[in-house]
Amino acid sequence: METYKKELFADYRLEVGEASLESKDYFLAQIPSSDLGQFLDFYLVKKEKKKAWITFFFTDKGSEAVSLPQAPFGGIWMESKLHSDQIDFFLNLVMGELRRRGVQQIEITQAPKPYQENHDLLDYLLFKSGFQVQKILAQQFFLGKKKIKKFIQKEEGKFLRKEKEAKINVYQGPIQNFGFLKSIQAWNKERGYDISIDESKLVRQVSEFPDRYFLISLEKEGVAFAHTLAVRLTKNSLYYFQSAINPKSSVKNSGEILLFHLFKLAAELGMELIDLGSSDQPDSPNHSLLFFKSRFSNDISNKVTWVRKL
Repeated sequence: METYKKELFADYRLEVGEASLESKDYFLAQIPSSDLGQFLDFYLVKKEKKKAWITFFFTDKGSEAVSLPQAPFGGIWMESKLHSDQIDFFLNLVMGELRRRGVQQIEITQAPKPYQENHDLLDYLLFKSGFQVQKILAQQFFLGKKKIKKFIQKEEGKFLRKEKEAKINVYQGPIQNFGFLKSIQAWNKERGYDISIDESKLVRQVSEFPDRYFLISLEKEGVAFAHTLAVRLTKNSLYYFQSAINPKSSVKNSGEILLFHLFKLAAELGMELIDLGSSDQPDSPNHSLLFFKSRFSNDISNKVTWVRKL
């Protein structure tokens, strides 16, 4: 059996290097090294072809490896379909290299299933490799390029009437300035939501990847009263990143109008999935938000954060 396994994996090797955009569709896995720590890519390579990868952030002391901090998720990604033993082999190579580097704890937040068809298999293999669940978030999605277009066709007339009756204008396009961030934070704070945005980091990312970020704003009498920030996380997905409505606004159905234009943007971009994110409170599910999003979603998948001591 041991001889068979050596022969099976003889052509595979682990490559480690500074995080880069090379062959990555998930652009948030490319973050320059900073004073806070270092970002490294770990690739499973066979005959010069990359089969799988994971990016880790290393704390300043190097004792913890995280995939990925301050991002919706990180985790293992597949460049091509792999069998369970090949994924397990990669995972063991990664853990061995992290031990060699003095890492004492690994934290991995795996992408939900719509992003990664091997989601359930990866969760199973992480569990069997000694990882423990630290956190679970239920993430809601609307899946299907054709279904997104059909939704627009069905709902467009209704929402155009609502916008006309409320006398509101809609901006949908690239980010031209970052004043909306202060509004989002102030409005959410007024509603009692504890949401902080790393403005300098977001400005840097938008500057580096302007084609990945989109702003949707609702205005009445020239004054914006609602914003949604959307991110194209992968070539086929649009992520509902940040959203807020002025609590003093009297315009009805503002949240629904924002989401309709998110769907419209997704259709224009040819997206296959819309990620509506999680709906969570510190100690309980946010049932009202889960219900609201359920009217605009057709799928739900868990995003799991795994932790293992080395």
